[in-house]
Amino acid sequence: MSGGATAAPSLTARVLRRVLLPLGLTWLLGTAVALVVASYFAEQAFDRAMLDDAYSVSANVRAGERGVELLLSPREMNNLLFDQSETVHFAVLRPDGSLLAGDAGLRAPAPQDGVRHRFSRIDYQGQALRAVVLNQEEPLAYRVVIAQTTRGRASLVEKLLAYSLAPQLVLLALLATWIWRGIDRELHPLGDLRRTLERRDAHDLAPVPVARSSRELEQLGDTLNALFERLARSASAQREFAGNVAHELRTPLAGIRALADYGLAQRDPAAWREQLQQILASQVRASHLVDQLLALALADEGHTRLQREPLRLDRLGQQAVLRHLARADAQGVDLGGLGLEEAVTVAANAALVEGILDNLIDNALRYGGRTITVELAGRTLSVVDDGPGIAPEAQPDLLQRWAQGPAGQKLGEGAGLGLAIVARYAKLLGAELRFARASDEGGLRVSVAFAADAQPAVQARAG
Repeated sequence: MSGGATAAPSLTARVLRRVLLPLGLTWLLGTAVALVVASYFAEQAFDRAMLDDAYSVSANVRAGERGVELLLSPREMNNLLFDQSETVHFAVLRPDGSLLAGDAGLRAPAPQDGVRHRFSRIDYQGQALRAVVLNQEEPLAYRVVIAQTTRGRASLVEKLLAYSLAPQLVLLALLATWIWRGIDRELHPLGDLRRTLERRDAHDLAPVPVARSSRELEQLGDTLNALFERLARSASAQREFAGNVAHELRTPLAGIRALADYGLAQRDPAAWREQLQQILASQVRASHLVDQLLALALADEGHTRLQREPLRLDRLGQQAVLRHLARADAQGVDLGGLGLEEAVTVAANAALVEGILDNLIDNALRYGGRTITVELAGRTLSVVDDGPGIAPEAQPDLLQRWAQGPAGQKLGEGAGLGLAIVARYAKLLGAELRFARASDEGGLRVSVAFAADAQPAVQARAG
């Protein structure tokens, strides 16, 4: 975009334009209609007055010795037809069209079909006149023509237009000012919000104060604060992940370095091989720790972008068994499935369900006995082992990060994150995590029960 690009208009100007433009057009249309109506009725009034003059002249026409005669003198006619603003012409015509009295050459279209009078516009002596012709048939036949200029009519219409436009223009200006100030007042909290965000530090994700002046502004503020809340959780998860990685990897990395230094100091190839095997084992444990930390950080952010879709729990259980089968065989553990032949579909997230199964099977392989079973009963997915189990009073503590039971501390494996990840994933999926004894002899059953309303067709985004 070029540097000289025109800035977008303000919201106040756009709203004002959207309001005043149709209002102004409506006002103009109303004024035009009012002007047409006023012109029509003004012309009707002037025509009626001119017709009255024609009747007044007709009332002074009588039959005389030489036929039809006008009883008024020219001076009396001038007084009768006097008008301060208009020039008035008249003519009284005999039936044959000859002039009895008045202005010679004054002619206008005669009424027809038995109509007594007719109005029209004529040109006389270079002037545009409005004329009326009055026919008299009985007892004397004659015709009266009255014509006058239209200056008074035009002046009246102009005055009507001026006196109607001027107040309306003033009212329109006052209305525009009132609307502009009202819009500016309503949008002022939006400007306050913008200025608050401009002054805010990039690391400050605390909720912003929002004026509850309108529903739209309230919704904008709530949406913005919800975004800040999600960003704060994400930033917190990232900081915690970085701190966890730095803290937890320090020990295995130091151990790997110590093993390498010790191996380099030896001359016996057998000692080198032994040290390399220990380095490899330490690297596997470090990689597993990193994977768990990443999974936990992803879980902390998961509720902001969790995508649910229809999933087959039976297939996910079968795939989990196959993924860990080689490791189980190498350890001499009997890993199998129960109830996985029955199709069960729920609305869930594949990565989270796989993470739950992987962590539970991994824990069972580390601390369990000789038999591990992945069971599916309805919408409940379980991992069952015949190991030492977990005491009921210790179960809540083991759901916390970095918490290890006696077996884990004794073996010196893991970081106490597996069950914390499982609990977090279950919460994100809206599922219930349960612990129970596998049998009367002992063992552990960890179950994840999916909600009954998780219909297969549901697809939602959490948060």
